[in-house]
Amino acid sequence: MLAASILLASASPRRRAILETLGHSVRVRAVAIDEDELPGETAEAYLARIVDAKLAAAMEAALSSALTPGAGEDALGWDALLVADTTVALDHALLHKPIDDDDARRILRALSGRAHVVTTRFALARADGCTHVESVATRVVMRAIEPDELEAYVATGEGRDKAGAYAIQGGASAFVQRIEGSYGAVVGLPACEVTVALRGLLG
Repeated sequence: MLAASILLASASPRRRAILETLGHSVRVRAVAIDEDELPGETAEAYLARIVDAKLAAAMEAALSSALTPGAGEDALGWDALLVADTTVALDHALLHKPIDDDDARRILRALSGRAHVVTTRFALARADGCTHVESVATRVVMRAIEPDELEAYVATGEGRDKAGAYAIQGGASAFVQRIEGSYGAVVGLPACEVTVALRGLLG
């Protein structure tokens, strides 16, 4: 399996853990951009715009720092830069991270007994500007969540920093009847697609 030095422009511990599980060495250099949704923007357009902006900001920061692209075994070297973003859409409307627990309750009630789509878009780039960008969408079907279950889950705080107000890899797994697509994309990074893309990019 290809093992690469990845510069991860994301503070997500889940993405780092997935990459490290695949055998990659990971250095985190998160970037901050304006992630506000534009009026009338579709979920697809929003995701493409955000990932493009993250990639541009991350590449600028990486190439202007002491981190050396393509340095192989060098402690400061990196082979590929990775950015990603995950959206949750219900009836084509985006469900962002909850602003508080009341908002988390509102989001989870909306998802209860319904199907929604989780999409992770990732971009990989070499220092020479060669890139691979891909979106991986998964349909998630939730059973009806009982009021006491919803209250107990919100109280855990698990979904406070997550789009859709839940973590499929955590306690919310009890609410998910089935998924159609990539489990990794729902967690935040589709390992299979990233692996194939890295092999194509780094050869």
